[in-house]
Amino acid sequence: MSHPSVTIIGAGLAGSEAAWQLARRGVTVHLYEMRPHKTTEAHQTDQFAELVCSNSLGARAVDRAMGLLKEEMRRLGSLIIEAADACALPAGGALAVGREAFSDYVTRAISEPPRIIVHREEVTEIPSGPTLIATGPLTSAALADRIRALAGQAYLSFYDALAPIVTLESINTPPCWRQSRYDRDSGESGGDYINCPMNEAQYRAFVQALREAERIPLRQFEREDEKFFEACLPVEVLAQRGDDALAFGPMRPVGLRDPRTGKRPFAVVQLRQDNLAGTLYNLVGFQTNIRWPEQKRIFRMIPGLEDAEFVRLGQMHRNTFINAPALLRPTLQWRDRDDLFFAGQLIGAEGYVGSAAGGLLAGLNLARLVSGQQPVVMPRVTMMGALFHYVTHAEPKDFQPMKANFGIMPPLQPKVRRKKERYQKYAERALAALGVWMKANDLLSQPTPGG
Repeated sequence: MSHPSVTIIGAGLAGSEAAWQLARRGVTVHLYEMRPHKTTEAHQTDQFAELVCSNSLGARAVDRAMGLLKEEMRRLGSLIIEAADACALPAGGALAVGREAFSDYVTRAISEPPRIIVHREEVTEIPSGPTLIATGPLTSAALADRIRALAGQAYLSFYDALAPIVTLESINTPPCWRQSRYDRDSGESGGDYINCPMNEAQYRAFVQALREAERIPLRQFEREDEKFFEACLPVEVLAQRGDDALAFGPMRPVGLRDPRTGKRPFAVVQLRQDNLAGTLYNLVGFQTNIRWPEQKRIFRMIPGLEDAEFVRLGQMHRNTFINAPALLRPTLQWRDRDDLFFAGQLIGAEGYVGSAAGGLLAGLNLARLVSGQQPVVMPRVTMMGALFHYVTHAEPKDFQPMKANFGIMPPLQPKVRRKKERYQKYAERALAALGVWMKANDLLSQPTPGG
């Protein structure tokens, strides 16, 4: 009896996870990895699932977004989480791993099943037939060209310039208020933007803090593209250009009146809705390369954000990603080709665990497709479901990568005010829904690779 076969391009976290999910369901996998014959600017080895930045996979506790995401994946039989658990290091409440041990664990697991055939070569064309592309943020130029041709010029990005995102419920009002400039687009809500006002003394102190902030050093290949910097300057670089550069730039107060005084503030930070549910807001024009602890300290100097809960901090780095909301279905299938899937950071699922989660869902759905079953969509109340709903339903015009966070999940009914209790309720709801969904889709029994 012949077995169905698929092609996976990329043996990072997402590609390795997908290969494992397919092989354990009886599908023959041709896994292509260009290293070591062609390397990237960041990778150091030819191992699968190499961790090129931090060695932490985030919080362990299920009442934390990353902890919940890992627990969902654990229950779905994730290879990446199995490897992380096996290679864990002491790290308090975080799941940190030994880099070499972790990559070795995944590489050995992928190399052993008889149905995973590894090809050490670069792929420069998008194959016909069932295919998953999971080449990550450092996709080779040749394949990126083919993806651009398939997607269209406007739907492939090569750099991240991310502004911080905060939860709506952590914004203090007053002093913040809703208003669009000159009251444009003001409906029942009062305006599309939340405004955080500053007087001159607050503004000067804020600018000085930005100038003195410690920055994340860019790697050489990230410094080479000057267009990246001029088209989307980090807020701290703009602050260096003059005392009033921000007041005449992203913090300009024109067209706004503070309802407490009836006057225009000296400067203002505007927050714009970032998700469909209206629970997340990003700091408009505040892309930054300041170190993350410094970002929290400095941005909490903004009136109204003293207690801000950050679900994403700003960053600027080389990152190839497609405009997933315009191109992918919630199953991670291409919009108009059923047997082509994308996963990992290439679709805007930020971070190690989010990347691997995409590989898990894409691998599961590709296995279902080639065996004659319908691909599935995960419940939105799970962290995986919420993440991939966001990635495939965000506003395409402003799409930026997103990591797992409670702000993208459907709100609890009734609302829970205390944060710790609220997060626990999110986790309980998610894991209960996951169990029901797994049973309905016959996923409770765990197949074995090659079995």
